[in-house]
Amino acid sequence: AFLDIGMPGMSGYDTARAMRAMEELDGIVLVALTGWGAESDRQRSSEAGFDHHLTKPVQLEVVEELLGRM
Repeated sequence: AFLDIGMPGMSGYDTARAMRAMEELDGIVLVALTGWGAESDRQRSSEAGFDHHLTKPVQLEVVEELLGRM
């Protein structure tokens, strides 16, 4: 699942944590797709349960390469 971090209402961090708590989503791969790309942002997304962190604008080739490794 590709999630933006800066979503209104419920942040991507909160959404990732909620998804990780759901047994039926065990094994899902979470990708943060965001404009926030500092190392602290990457650390925070990892702590929230994201498997990958992509910073916008993302090149299509990067997405294809990531999907190819799954």
